[in-house]
Amino acid sequence: MSVLLSLFLKLSTFSLIAFGGVNALLPSLLNLAVYQEHWVDLQTFADYFAIAQAAPGPNFMTITLIGWHVGGILGALLATFAIAWPSSILVYFVQRLILSMNDEQKKRAIQYAAAALAIGLVLSSAWQIALQINHSYAAYGLTLLTIGLTVFTRWHPLYLIALGAALGTMGFI
Repeated sequence: MSVLLSLFLKLSTFSLIAFGGVNALLPSLLNLAVYQEHWVDLQTFADYFAIAQAAPGPNFMTITLIGWHVGGILGALLATFAIAWPSSILVYFVQRLILSMNDEQKKRAIQYAAAALAIGLVLSSAWQIALQINHSYAAYGLTLLTIGLTVFTRWHPLYLIALGAALGTMGFI
């Protein structure tokens, strides 16, 4: 099977389980792209994720960049389409089903359940990524400090990014 066909089929499958967005799938995507298919190495994956988070637009830019790495412009287009088309069709039909419901309590229950599922998947993903990319006690310390500052303060995330950049530049992480 060609690498582009494999990219398209595997990312299409990912799309159906990307509840909460692509960030909820990051550990699985990392495992697929780096360790199973060897589309990119770990550092390139981390770089693409950082670029996707820093750039405006959708979170699935990481997948577009992996597709570009694998197959140039065609790979980027295929990867982007593959991650979008199955979930888009599924959401269309689920939304029609929800809108046709007359019971407001059931509608709210579905919305709350979906929100809880998405939050849980994103938090699980963040934890798994932290375990894979932190290689020192300082990196774990920075991760825990960032979580604490995010939860207990109103600091803007750019301050935390600047802190991480400064510590990295100074060689602490």
